[in-house]
Amino acid sequence: MFEKDIEELKALGADITTAEIKQQPELWRDAYNIYRENKDAVEAFLADLTDAGRVTVVFAGAGTSDYVGDTVAPYLRRVADTDAFNFMPVATTDIVSAPLDFLRPDDPTLLVSFARSGNSPESLAAVDVARKVVKNIKFLNITCAPEGKLAVESADDPRAYTILIPRANDKGFAMTGSYSCMSLITMLLFDRSSEEDKAAWVETAAKMGEEVVAREAEIADFLDCGFNRLTYLGSGAFGGLAQESQLKILELARGLVATSWDTSMGYRHGPKSFVDDKTLVFVFVNNDAYTRQYDLDILEEIDGDGIAMKTIAVQQAGETGFDHASFTFEGYDALPEGYLALPFVMVGQTVSLLNSVRVGNKPDTPSPTGTVNRVVKGVTIHPYGE
Repeated sequence: MFEKDIEELKALGADITTAEIKQQPELWRDAYNIYRENKDAVEAFLADLTDAGRVTVVFAGAGTSDYVGDTVAPYLRRVADTDAFNFMPVATTDIVSAPLDFLRPDDPTLLVSFARSGNSPESLAAVDVARKVVKNIKFLNITCAPEGKLAVESADDPRAYTILIPRANDKGFAMTGSYSCMSLITMLLFDRSSEEDKAAWVETAAKMGEEVVAREAEIADFLDCGFNRLTYLGSGAFGGLAQESQLKILELARGLVATSWDTSMGYRHGPKSFVDDKTLVFVFVNNDAYTRQYDLDILEEIDGDGIAMKTIAVQQAGETGFDHASFTFEGYDALPEGYLALPFVMVGQTVSLLNSVRVGNKPDTPSPTGTVNRVVKGVTIHPYGE
């Protein structure tokens, strides 16, 4: 797909999504510069909140934007200043429908809203509801659309700060660059690692992403079989990554391929029943030496059981690894899991793109009936506290 010309891609209904997956390494380099431009202002913006005590940082979004928080929060709990910040990923859909189940009125709170367009009803309603529920709150918007309602309506709010990533405002149905760029900027903002390390990790992730594009044929080979089910597994931050990757399969194939996701250890507790001889199982292998053992265990178990059509590791080469079917990055210094999620998700996105074409769907417009939309429609937001 990445080597096809524009006319071939248009005939497949895939020119937009293909370009948006392919351009991500360049976007990550841009996102690093956006982070540097906003870093000091964000720290100043948060100063009075952190002075008030430990801040609850609520990562909020819906769908893929929700999975941004699920991906970055586990990593940040390890590397950020957790004496100052408590990271909680909560879907905007949960905040809007049951705010007191997820928000504590007396806690100093930062609501971080992830939004590609900023026009989803839940994105706007979550801000409104949180403002009514929490006494001491600020709003950090990380969004890709300067003209979106989230950015526009926050422009004059002294309690809001907006970071824009306009080149990541995906025009295709599925979020790709918006997911990875919002994840990256969030990690960079809260990660206490040195600027030298951060810059090196972003560049390494970008080179690995370029490698995904160059090695598309290897990914296509995994799919060259008669599978009709696919599952993704991962540990730590890769649990959120697994959820996002299975959503890409579901969206771009409009449900024609059954999908599931879970954590590597959690899969044995019933969800493993999903696997049959028409199932592909992908496992994102963590670079943490302790956690990596559990990812390799489930790979060896499913492969040894012989119950799946294929069992495939997505991994960076290390002292241990899965020696059978794998997409392995070699020749790079080990990346922390948060940054490794960026090239890993490109593998998942490429799987989804190729599979969408394989089943005769159009990746750019995968829902021909319009019952599932790029920006959610048909949501009734009921007044809160009235």
